[in-house]
Amino acid sequence: MSPNNWICLHPPNAAKLAMSLDNRGLAYGDGFFTTMGVINGQILWVDYHQQRLVSHATSLQLQLDSDALLTILKMHAKQLQQGMLKLIVTRAAQEVRGYGYTPSKSGSACEIWLKSLPMNIATVQSLSLPDGQLIPLQPVATAICLSSKIACLPPPLAGLKSLNRLDNVLASGELHAIKAKALEDNIKPSIGEGLLRDMSGHWVEGTMSNVFYQLSDSRLLESPSSETNATVNANKSNANKGNANYLTQGQWYTPSMAQSGVAGVMRQVIIDGLSTSNNPVIIRSLQDEDLPHLSQLFFCNALRGIMPMTSLRLFSGEVVSFEAT
Repeated sequence: MSPNNWICLHPPNAAKLAMSLDNRGLAYGDGFFTTMGVINGQILWVDYHQQRLVSHATSLQLQLDSDALLTILKMHAKQLQQGMLKLIVTRAAQEVRGYGYTPSKSGSACEIWLKSLPMNIATVQSLSLPDGQLIPLQPVATAICLSSKIACLPPPLAGLKSLNRLDNVLASGELHAIKAKALEDNIKPSIGEGLLRDMSGHWVEGTMSNVFYQLSDSRLLESPSSETNATVNANKSNANKGNANYLTQGQWYTPSMAQSGVAGVMRQVIIDGLSTSNNPVIIRSLQDEDLPHLSQLFFCNALRGIMPMTSLRLFSGEVVSFEAT
């Protein structure tokens, strides 16, 4: 497989070198994708990517043999050694016109495309989860609240990494425009990510990542939660431990993916990795009134690992600062 070239894995057809303009993924966003990091010929978080293949195929009613596909992906990873594999799965062309598809085996058939891209996957620094998994740690950066919003979707579409990502496209465009303006003003941009709301007004994720956060004790004391006392005590007990392990200090929260956002691979790795710790991750919505009370914030995805933030700029211009990792 030549680097940077797309190949069709299914249906197996050596003559199929290009995607048709009639492809349903292009026409309707009828499909999903996943992006996998590869180090030393091994796919990172491979079990989680397989879970995504199975769950997404089930949600979109696509016929997919995940075991057979994974065997092929591992072969390409071994050839690549270091870089990224991007997989796109779309519904095969249908006999019926328009959006519909036939209620038969052919209606659930897939086209599967793969791209191999050599690149460096950052592993210089990493954090350890209680289950022993190591997660890449990126240099610290800053974040900003964006005005772009992402869609609220019904089940089973909420949380899927579907091919319809126009809301993320526009949000990423807004973030890049902010960075470009900073360069024009001779300000060295340190903005690493933008925080996004959904249409209901809840802050959900980054433009290309999921978000985790901690709250100050004062904010927690305002919340009538049954978990408040335990969380405050956990934060206090960890306050003087230094930065030996950023992930296991204090109580982390992450927004729900039940109505918007993408349930990312790295998000689930972290949730599972901390599930047996003293402070398992709590699924909790992030609202406007929480933002001034944030005490820690990081973004994450399967390629970059954890992206810790030192501050978040709010719409008001106020900057909420966090301790460095």
